[in-house]
Amino acid sequence: MSQNGHRRRQPSPPLPTSSLPPFPNHLPQGQWTSGLCGCFQDPKNCLMTAIFPCITMGQIAHIVDRGTISCCAASVIYVALAYAGCAPLYGCTYRTKLRGLFGLPERPLPDGLVHCLCCFCALCQDYRELKNRGTDPSLGWEDNVEKWNQNGATTAPTVATGMNR
Repeated sequence: MSQNGHRRRQPSPPLPTSSLPPFPNHLPQGQWTSGLCGCFQDPKNCLMTAIFPCITMGQIAHIVDRGTISCCAASVIYVALAYAGCAPLYGCTYRTKLRGLFGLPERPLPDGLVHCLCCFCALCQDYRELKNRGTDPSLGWEDNVEKWNQNGATTAPTVATGMNR
C-alpha cells in the first residue's frame, strides 16, 4: 500500500527486447499454419469457442494487443457488440492485426467476410495461429512474456516487412 492508502500495481515482468513473441523459425512467414476449417486440430479450443466465443476473443485480443487490453475487458466488449449484432466487426479488427503481425494473406476471404460468415472458425484459426507461433493465449500476455524470458527468448523475431505500426 502507498501512503495515500491505494494499492500499488505490481510491475509487469520484463519484456523480451522485441516486445513480440519468439516465433519459431520453422514456421513460414506470410502463410497461415492451419486452415480456416481446421477447428478440430485443437478440440479444447473448438469446444470453448463454440460455447463461449467471447473468451476466445478476449484471449486473442489480450495477446495481439500485448497486454494493453485485458482478456476480461475484450470479452465484455465482444459480448456487448454481439448483442448489437456487431461482434464480427470486433473479431475482424483483431484478425487484421494478427495478420499484420505475421504478414499473413487475407484468405480465404476478406477478414470482415470471414468473421461474418464463419466467426467461430475464424476465432479458432486466429487462436491456433498464435499458439502455433509460440504463444499460449490461454496463459495471457504477462505469463507468456515470463515464459519467454525464462527460456531466454530475447532476440527479435523475424516479422514480415511492410507497415510498422
